[in-house]
Amino acid sequence: MLPQEIIRTKRDGKRLTTQEIDDFVGGLTSGAVADAQAGAFAMAVYLQGMDVEECVALTRAMTASGTQLRWDLPGPVVDKHSTGGVGDTVSLMLGPMVAACGGFVPMISGRGLGHTGGTYDKFESIPGYVATPTMEVFREVVASVGVSIIGQTSDLAPADKRLYGVRDVTATVESIPLITASILSKKLAAGLDALAMDVKFGNGAFMSTVPDARALAESITSVAGGAGMPTNALLTDMDQPLASAAGNALEMAYAIDYLTGARREPRMHEVVLALCAEMLVLGRLAATTDEARSRLEAVLTSGEAAERFGRMVAAMGGPADLVDAPWAHLERSPIQVPVIAPSSGVVTAIDTRAVGLAVVVLGGGRTRPQDDVDHAVGLTDLAALGAPVGPDRPLCVVHARSEDAAAAAAARIAAAYTVGDDAPAPTEPVRERITAG
Repeated sequence: MLPQEIIRTKRDGKRLTTQEIDDFVGGLTSGAVADAQAGAFAMAVYLQGMDVEECVALTRAMTASGTQLRWDLPGPVVDKHSTGGVGDTVSLMLGPMVAACGGFVPMISGRGLGHTGGTYDKFESIPGYVATPTMEVFREVVASVGVSIIGQTSDLAPADKRLYGVRDVTATVESIPLITASILSKKLAAGLDALAMDVKFGNGAFMSTVPDARALAESITSVAGGAGMPTNALLTDMDQPLASAAGNALEMAYAIDYLTGARREPRMHEVVLALCAEMLVLGRLAATTDEARSRLEAVLTSGEAAERFGRMVAAMGGPADLVDAPWAHLERSPIQVPVIAPSSGVVTAIDTRAVGLAVVVLGGGRTRPQDDVDHAVGLTDLAALGAPVGPDRPLCVVHARSEDAAAAAAARIAAAYTVGDDAPAPTEPVRERITAG
């Protein structure tokens, strides 16, 4: 194999064969392909694209580059993946809910990226929770509880890890074929029977427009189907934070409130139910989404979903009473400051990306991969689009380590919100449903 010839073929807009793709991915894994060549390949794909067959071949090759899990369980193995947003706490509730309905959810999550929060970081906010267990522990918890949520492991799709690291510094992250292969190679390596995709659009999403989000969703569902993993995708709105909380421990407490019924905000509830329902239908645990939603509401009402969450946390090393007493274990920040709007009115627009970056400024996210995360900081009581704000109703409450950090975050929040007299027309949080068929 000559990597430069494979790069030349794609650079010139020609189609790569499955063998050429297998050879190049093999070189990524073995080190035979240099970083410069990996970057050139990524740029060639970014500029020239790939057809579905090429993308399926790339996905399969990266899947085969490492460990591939196999399951022998009395029910379907299903999962969900989100393209990332602000206040996107869905995974924390979704896994236990689907498990309570008979599914098995081996969720391998990521750290925060840019302005978006990471599920991995949220679980690390729980004292004692081992977010990077051995594969044996992971398997045992999935089998006994029905769900285990852990961080990414180097065993799965190592070729993707290598290529992603190069893409991150070569301005090729946004390539739809490369995004597709990156997501699906890890999910296929996890041994899934089916996948539900949550593709975000809006000013807080990596895909800012509906057409861009739709193109990514169509690519993922088509390639996943071609690789033998049935996948449906929902396009969901990220023109405002999904939850009224953003920050690791704060979102964990929010998720527990949701599962116990202490608080279920309508937008979040709709997105959670919609994605869970797709998983139940794809896993043949329900014939229709309506039937699936009824089952999901039942496990919330009965407390079984909350009980599964608690069992998972305990099995992964966390406190057994986290669901009953979250703030006995989760860390609180010492300073809490309300952010008052400069004028009274209603929220007419939110720069959602800026809200996410306010959490990063507080220390709740990373500016460099090696940075530590402060799990206690973040935002609560975030005002939604159309909500009245004024002296008695702040834009949000900032949770910070210092007065200076709180002031810096408050300034960013004040700039991120637009307040006027007329509320915008309400929109549904789930815009479209995309299937391979």
